[in-house]
Order: sequence, then C-alpha cells, then structure tokens
Amino acid sequence: MTVSLFDQFMSPTYLGIPLAALAISLPWLMFPAPSSRWLNNRLLSLQGWFINRFTQQLLLPLNLGGHKWATLLASLMIFLVSLNLLGLLPYTFTPTTQLSLNLGIATPLWLATVIIGMRNQPTHALGHLLPEGTPAPLIPVLVVIETISLFIRPLALGVRLTANLTAGHLLIQLISTAAFALSSSMPAVALLTATALVMLTLLEVAVAMIQAYVFVLLLTLYLQENV
Repeated sequence: MTVSLFDQFMSPTYLGIPLAALAISLPWLMFPAPSSRWLNNRLLSLQGWFINRFTQQLLLPLNLGGHKWATLLASLMIFLVSLNLLGLLPYTFTPTTQLSLNLGIATPLWLATVIIGMRNQPTHALGHLLPEGTPAPLIPVLVVIETISLFIRPLALGVRLTANLTAGHLLIQLISTAAFALSSSMPAVALLTATALVMLTLLEVAVAMIQAYVFVLLLTLYLQENV
C-alpha cells in the first residue's frame, strides 16, 4: 500500500484528540521567564540579548507610533521560530505547515494594521490605492488592482510560510527515503545521498529561522504604511 508523502502534514490525533494544540502551546513552555535578579544565567542572558537585538532591528523602519507593537512582534518571531525548528525533530508535527494556522495568524494582524491606518490617517491609507500622477483613464483599473493587492497580503503571508516549510520537509523525506533504499545496493551513492541530506537539514534550519523573520518583517512593512 502506497502512502502519500503529504500524510506527514496531517494533524496527528491521540485518542481522538488533535495534538496541534499541544504543539502550538509547547514553545511557550520551553523559554524561561525573566527574573528580577541582577545577574541571570547564560540561557536567560542569551535569550534577552537575542530579543533586544531583534527588536532593535525590527523597529528601525517603524515610526514611533509602531513601537508599541514591539512586544507582539518579538513574541510572534519567537513563536514562529520555535514551531519551525521543533518541526525538524523526529516524530514531531509542524503546525506552521498548515495553511489554516498561518492564515489564522496573518489575517488578524494584517487586518489590525489596516484598521489602524483607516482610524488614524484615512486619507493617507486610501491614498495607497491610487498612486499620485496616475492618468485619468487608468484610475479605475489601478484602484481595482491596488485593492486586490491589499486584500491578497494575508494570503501571501500564509502561503509563503506554508510553501517553504512544506517543500523543505518533502525534500528531506524524499532524500532520506532514497538514502535508505540505496544503502544495500549502492553504499557509495547512499553515503553521498546521506551527506546531501545532512546539508539539506542544515539549510532547513536556516530556512525555518529566515521564514519566520520574513513573516514578521513583512508585517512590520504593512504596519509602517499605516502608522
């Protein structure tokens, strides 16, 4: 019986209970809470340094009005990085390979940026739908195109994260299957395939962190247009 390669992306269940909720809540249990002591251990110091550096880098293109989103954006970055990296471990499930979860994260945050823009500066927010100096015959067409591009943003955020992680997991499974199948007939080729698998796994670790950063970075760019 042939099993589909996409079965690995199905949400696992135990006794009829979906384990996606456990996978989503696990990252929050892994990171230690900051303490009020003057001197912390190495893990807390490294965690604090990473959050501070990332927050500073993320807030560079934002106005002062967008700095109040710093806690939310930093938490979202840590959450996505944790889910992406935990999905690379054996016998684990990656919730961010589910388009429904990614759209559930992207859509409310995108909608919040749009509502902020319409509330604080409606003229400037509506001005994005029509570039300055547009010829009169092209005005209806450009308004429709810019409106579609505005509403497609959350879909682009969710699909980008889902597609990159899904493609990486599929490649790892295909190459690992090939290495296992060739181990008995062609050991030399299997060794080369296993070496490629190790390099691909390292690449997927980088992709897991980069895609989380790109997700949050694009969200800050959408926020910058509305603050």
